Amino acid sequence: MTLETDPHARTPPSRAATRKERFVSFIWDSDYYTKSEAERWLVFKLDCVILPVVCLGWLMKYIDQSNITNAYVSGMKEELGIHANEYTYMILCYNVAAVLMMLPGNLIALKMRPSYLLAGCEVLWMVFTFAQAGARSSTDLYVFRFFVGLFEASFAPVVLFLLGSWYTSAELAKRTSIWFIAGNAGQAFSGYMQAAIYTTLNGKLGMAGWRWLYIICGIMTFPTAMLVLFLLPDFPHNCRSRYITPAEREMARARCARNGTAEITGKIGFGLLKRVLGNWRWWIIVPTYIVYATACQDYNYFAIWLKGHGSGVVKANIWSSGLFLTGIPFAVGYAYLADLLRNRFIVCFCALCWACVPTGIIAVHPLHIWNLMIFAFFTCYTFFITPVLFSWFNEIAHGNAEERAVIIASANTGFAVFNCWLPTIIFKQTDGPRFKKGFATTFSCAAASPFLFLLLKLMHDRQKRREKAERDALEDIEAREDKEKEAGMDRVVTA
Repeated sequence: MTLETDPHARTPPSRAATRKERFVSFIWDSDYYTKSEAERWLVFKLDCVILPVVCLGWLMKYIDQSNITNAYVSGMKEELGIHANEYTYMILCYNVAAVLMMLPGNLIALKMRPSYLLAGCEVLWMVFTFAQAGARSSTDLYVFRFFVGLFEASFAPVVLFLLGSWYTSAELAKRTSIWFIAGNAGQAFSGYMQAAIYTTLNGKLGMAGWRWLYIICGIMTFPTAMLVLFLLPDFPHNCRSRYITPAEREMARARCARNGTAEITGKIGFGLLKRVLGNWRWWIIVPTYIVYATACQDYNYFAIWLKGHGSGVVKANIWSSGLFLTGIPFAVGYAYLADLLRNRFIVCFCALCWACVPTGIIAVHPLHIWNLMIFAFFTCYTFFITPVLFSWFNEIAHGNAEERAVIIASANTGFAVFNCWLPTIIFKQTDGPRFKKGFATTFSCAAASPFLFLLLKLMHDRQKRREKAERDALEDIEAREDKEKEAGMDRVVTA
């Protein structure tokens, strides 16, 4: 078998890495110098095919998810007569739908090609994005937001599971961060787009600017869905992409095996439920993510906080969108360090220790120091380590693909469950823009997160020790069997 087709081909350890290989290994993949040319080409193609497709889909998902905030501060509230906590209930409808579909979405992806599943969901949420442009009451928006949430819910869990099925531990966090910051860009772009729409299209054809926002978002969503349908290569074992050759598919499967990532079997039943609930992983990962994600929620209320303190529509949209851009270099930096150091814990721990600063300032709410509050809100995105955290979850649950799918979806679902009812208690619109209970809760969760990460690390270290002991025991058994076979052959030859 030649180097180009050998899925196990690696640069021989005896060969010294070139200067270029050392440089690329430092700035990008730490194991770059160990890869064959064929494997490097495969990873490059994955980066060129998978990442742009899932990033565009994620960008549109976030634009279509967050445009309600921009619409709310751009005239929707006044035109539809939204009052009291109706805006919170619209968010609630979205979150309830997300709860219902996140876990089933990942289970469906075990049986159905992700390209079909995600493209179909994207077309359907596009339909209800268009529908929001014609809303005449809060009740209409409750229904439309429910269905947008239902069809958007599968996107994140399926993509996180998909990335963990193609990339190794030295590659995964960086790719996940690139995908993640597309969501930041989507949220930022939605605000800037709404500001532009408000100043240029407001009143055109008798429609308010916030209605134009939904129309334009719907138009943008369709071509993205088509890219997902025709370009996403699904999983290594059922890849149908013409851009990835059969030899490269086998190489991808070998990479997964070498990384310890179990292949999908499609077995879903009581055995899977018993496996998921019968060990520590689900019970610690899901609560850890819920607490961490709750700590990250202050940014959702920046636009409302600005408008509540006298900012105009355009200023509220542009300023609140700017904070998403501040998180991009941090997300990439965290992922780079996590892959380079091969240490997810230290990155997560340090980031959430820092999170206590901005969330603490917002909780204390020193309104007389306006610039300090603006600083705190603008740094809300600088402690988001979601890509690193889900890379860690992928690695912890590497031993069974179905369990990994359930855990990733459960973490997202668990937070969505809390997000269904918690904001209605701690972020009531009648408590805004101060949101005393809400901001105090996010600070408390930020303070608790480092301790949960420490617990997760201790349990993961114990799991790795046990896995190593099992591998060593298996190797000893195989070595003894080989010796017994050799001894038997020697006896036969002697006889």
